Amino acid sequence: MEKTQNMLKFTTIILLFAWVTISNPAVAQEGGMSSKFGFGMQLGQYQNDFGIGLHLTSPYFVHNNIALRVRGNLMWNEHPGSDNNITWTSYSNLSFGVIGVAGRIKDFARLYSEGGIIFLYPSDEFSTAIYEIGGYGLFGFEFFFDPHMNYFIEIGGVGTGAIKDKIPGEPIYSNGLLVNAGFRYAF
Repeated sequence: MEKTQNMLKFTTIILLFAWVTISNPAVAQEGGMSSKFGFGMQLGQYQNDFGIGLHLTSPYFVHNNIALRVRGNLMWNEHPGSDNNITWTSYSNLSFGVIGVAGRIKDFARLYSEGGIIFLYPSDEFSTAIYEIGGYGLFGFEFFFDPHMNYFIEIGGVGTGAIKDKIPGEPIYSNGLLVNAGFRYAF
């Protein structure tokens, strides 16, 4: 019940954000930065877990202010192993988000926010869960050195409620601060 209420609140916030972005065509742009289909890679940190991943971004729509993104990451979680030595165990996540452009600085930078749903697929070495579901939100900055290529940095938060129930103390993971940086190419 609590997860349903949290998802309803999260969906309401996303829809409100989308409405505010759609109703402000003043930030629309005709030329310069590409608003087409994009593909990229990122390095990320979700709480204490390092990861690498790929993402796809839909073409921007509604005055070039809204886009959709799907992102997949291979993450590594540090935890005590069976012999009490520290080990790294891989797991993955998949996220689906809505992007809203907050502004542009000439043809050099695009500022945006993104929010969505995230699915974790934990390792059976540290969790009995098959998957975990949560939400995330972030602010991002794209820096264009060419109309079709950019570097980006993103900072935000992720909340999943995921715990490592096979590890003593059952610590959380993939909850808290998230940071991504990477490269994106628009077709």
